[in-house]
Amino acid sequence: MLKEEYKNLKILYVEDEENIRSNATSYLKRIFTNVYEAKDAFEAMEKIETFSPHLVITDIKMPKKNGLDMIRQIRLKDKDTQFIVLTAFTNTNYLLDAIDLHLVKYLTKPIKHETIFPLLMQCAKKIFDNKNTKKYICENCYFDLVNEVLKIEDEIIKLSKNETLFFKLLCENFSRVVTYEEIQNYIWYDEYMSENAIRLLVRDLRKKLPINCIKNLSKVGYKIELFQ
Repeated sequence: MLKEEYKNLKILYVEDEENIRSNATSYLKRIFTNVYEAKDAFEAMEKIETFSPHLVITDIKMPKKNGLDMIRQIRLKDKDTQFIVLTAFTNTNYLLDAIDLHLVKYLTKPIKHETIFPLLMQCAKKIFDNKNTKKYICENCYFDLVNEVLKIEDEIIKLSKNETLFFKLLCENFSRVVTYEEIQNYIWYDEYMSENAIRLLVRDLRKKLPINCIKNLSKVGYKIELFQ
């Protein structure tokens, strides 16, 4: 039986053949609320950047860039998004990619309901049944790692993209100091992170929090102190 919460699983389906993509997304929309589609790897990467799906289901053979190369590029800065890879061809070499790229599953087409549905439930369970997804800053304030939102008294506090990334990074690594190098790679991966940029980011974020829970260790990095 499908848990109500599981319907919130965000899925992106990537396929260059329009009929296949249309049929697949129609099936997924009967189960989930947030279903997106892309016709190639470049459109998919834009959708991932915009919507941050929990799960991406992608074909391998596509024009411009194949599905596995797309995942390799995404994995350079994203270790969390789950991937199911589809192909019309059976090739045991792909099993190595399933291991190296941390894929949920590698499946050959055509995909049937009895094959894909248990995997969808597996992904939803991993996302929504994790009891440690809410990191409390104080008694009435927490950061939801699944939906990537900060809430105070159950009201969502608007954060910028970089503020969200930074806060998520701190909360996921709350037991230790997150180094400047890690912050650079996670948020400013394709450009230089100046001292002023990180200082301004932390200053603006602190203004939105009810308490000062972000601590700076000079020349090392930042750490968050969570509510016990």
